[in-house]
Amino acid sequence: MRLVIATCSVDYAGRLSAHLPLAKRLLMLKSDGSILVHSDGGSYKPLNWMSPPCTVASVDPTPEQVEVGVTEVWRVTQAKTNDVLVVTLYDIEHDSSHELGIDPGLVKDGVEADLQRLLAEQIELLGDGHTLVRREYMTAIGPVDILARDSAGAAVAVEIKRRGEIDGVEQLTRYLELMNRDPHLAPVQGVFAAQEIKPQARTLAQDRGIRCVVLDYDAMRGLDDSHTRLF
Repeated sequence: MRLVIATCSVDYAGRLSAHLPLAKRLLMLKSDGSILVHSDGGSYKPLNWMSPPCTVASVDPTPEQVEVGVTEVWRVTQAKTNDVLVVTLYDIEHDSSHELGIDPGLVKDGVEADLQRLLAEQIELLGDGHTLVRREYMTAIGPVDILARDSAGAAVAVEIKRRGEIDGVEQLTRYLELMNRDPHLAPVQGVFAAQEIKPQARTLAQDRGIRCVVLDYDAMRGLDDSHTRLF
């Protein structure tokens, strides 16, 4: 991973356009080709980013840019959509590279681990005719929670969260991009399953062709007996 702290501006062009004016920011360039632009606020979420697969090219600034202090220009292109992120750098205060090695993946908390186990045991909750292939199906960037097959035999990748937010959809999107390159699996459908799915996450999932499934944890554990309820 390469970490750069620099005064920069950032412009995004693609399905929408966005501009970050000149300011000091942290730029993270990962080995998978992705780039994230962070400020000192806003919690963990980047101000802008480009998801893999993408390429980063360093472009010489124009004479006009040099006159106003531009030292370097990065042009980041998304391979599938041709969206472009342009980072215009002025003063670079820090530039370092670090080898992080292979990440073991996220260790699930108790509820997410239970949801994964229960859904594997009750795979029919995804739809009639679904069958389990395996839990924790490993990819090059981490394990997919569940790999299943639908009634037609097509592969289904399931990402499980306690609370479904945009980050979970992005995570599943990265898994699907890799899995759909495997001729033995493709085409792979995506299912985003959670106890609660935020409206923004649902909208993003639907835009990317990912199906959302809301899980009733108590019912899956057999604690919600419909015969004892009035409604």
